[in-house]
Amino acid sequence: MAVDPEVMALEEAVVRDRRHLHAHPELSFRERETVAYLRAQVEALGLSPQERGGGLVVDLAGGAGPGRTVAVRADMDALPVEEAEGLPFRSQAPGVMHACGHDAHMAIALGVLRRLVAGRDRLAGRVRFLFQPAEETPPGGALELIRAGALDGVEAIVGLHVNSLLPVGRAQVQSGPLLANSDVFEVEIEGVGGHGSQPHLTVDAALVAAQTVVHLQTVVSRRVDPLQPAVVSVGRIEAGTAHNIIPGRARVVGTVRTLSEGVRERVRAEMERIVRASADLAGASARLVYTEGYPAVVNPEGWPTTVLAETAAEVVGRAGVVQGPPWLAGEDFAYYQRHVPGAFFFLGCGGPDRAPHHSSAFALDEGCLVYGVDILARAAVRLAAGG
Repeated sequence: MAVDPEVMALEEAVVRDRRHLHAHPELSFRERETVAYLRAQVEALGLSPQERGGGLVVDLAGGAGPGRTVAVRADMDALPVEEAEGLPFRSQAPGVMHACGHDAHMAIALGVLRRLVAGRDRLAGRVRFLFQPAEETPPGGALELIRAGALDGVEAIVGLHVNSLLPVGRAQVQSGPLLANSDVFEVEIEGVGGHGSQPHLTVDAALVAAQTVVHLQTVVSRRVDPLQPAVVSVGRIEAGTAHNIIPGRARVVGTVRTLSEGVRERVRAEMERIVRASADLAGASARLVYTEGYPAVVNPEGWPTTVLAETAAEVVGRAGVVQGPPWLAGEDFAYYQRHVPGAFFFLGCGGPDRAPHHSSAFALDEGCLVYGVDILARAAVRLAAGG
């Protein structure tokens, strides 16, 4: 277990990049200053980046002969979260924060690029860096980069996500599902509004909404195999305008997370049934609008997952490479995997006492950055050389 000394020599620059990017976050598809900063760092290395699909694409050709073309992906966008006080490099953008760690992803990718440029004569093949916009906002930026030709000629892709539940020095690398299908639903309820003192003359849309929310909880608990992961969460309920008006309309909004297509379809069908039945009981009408979001991130058996796992073990040790349950968050890295073999992993950046992702208090341990650089750099070199 040892981080490459040449990577350790880059730690100061990687931390500097991460802190600058953290202090200057930008929302999805608005990453203009972020792209400008990345462009300046890349051009300082003597390379010519291209802006595509709202992101930045950088090609690095090795000097050690032919090989494969491998992509390294890093997402760029931040979240609409007001950061808590405390960090000297706290966000300078009101109401915007890198609360998921994409600042670290970009800094790590820049570190990988610097490492490979320094060892270019030992690099076979080609490594393409994809700095991607809008991972946080479906349909996401991966599709934009793919449409712009960012995967043309690419034979494999690797990426990572920092994970605050894993301690520094750990990497979760495994085949099979790693992140979930991430869908959005809306239930639109139409009743009959009226005076609060005359409920018998109304069809209370708020009541239907409440019953619908309760009944939706039975989808997972009673309609899905308990050994199959699934989540149905309601995040918003809208109804009414005043204390003495029974609302005639209501809206319920939430998310569904699953790992398999079969469970995804089962959940959707059961939700349709519950929405209709809940409305029929009260004499209302209701409509389910179900929007499929990012597909599940599923690492393939074998190559390139095995290469990534072996490489991680070289950096963090065999005991540092862990396997565990998937994270039911969504990730548009899955779209790349539909086009080329792709392997994704979680990089430990904290531990049980760390604030969760998407929290205003999220703060990663910067000691994780060099591990991310070394794992991705070694994996990219090995994959590009045909390993």
